[in-house]
Amino acid sequence: MAEYKLQCFAQSGNAYKVALMLELSKASWTPEWVDFFNGATRDPEFRSEQNEMGEIPVLVHGETRLTQSAVILEYLSQQLGTFGWENEEERREILRWLFWDNHKLTGYVATLRFLRAMVKTGETDVTRFFEGRAIAALKVLDKRLADHTFLVANRPTIADLSVCGYLFWPEEIGVDFGPFSNVNAWLERIKALPGWVAPYDLMPGHPMPTPA
Repeated sequence: MAEYKLQCFAQSGNAYKVALMLELSKASWTPEWVDFFNGATRDPEFRSEQNEMGEIPVLVHGETRLTQSAVILEYLSQQLGTFGWENEEERREILRWLFWDNHKLTGYVATLRFLRAMVKTGETDVTRFFEGRAIAALKVLDKRLADHTFLVANRPTIADLSVCGYLFWPEEIGVDFGPFSNVNAWLERIKALPGWVAPYDLMPGHPMPTPA
């Protein structure tokens, strides 16, 4: 029986952050598909037993149940001894990028992708607003990576695994990544890590199920 169970679905970049961490760390883990698009996370039973916030991913490790990708990544880095920090300065810097990712990058990129690729709203004032914010975040990231091989300490850490989580779907996001040469080179470095697997190949649920 696998040591870690990850409740996830293939389209979730936040779940991918954790799945990729587990896979690159050669952990004993198994994915458990959650039918997000047919409302599984809105079910009262899911919210009472799995995650009161109604979100994916959920990591189960023995008696420990964790939610929120940044928290899970920090937990796994300590449990597995991989992609972590070597001192308190590095720990603070990793946390800085985790918080930035959740607030400034994932928050906009994931929503933009959801509107364009999942619910297919067409172009609206809302998608244009989110695109502007996503591009602004990518500019920040590209500048950082101009003189950093990876985000912190020039080696891959959970900061990289968090920030990259939604960036392997540029076509679905609908943003031209061409101007962000440093981001593109960094993504190639992540893809070159031993054991890297693309999101749709790592988690179940692709293609999207037909709504019930």
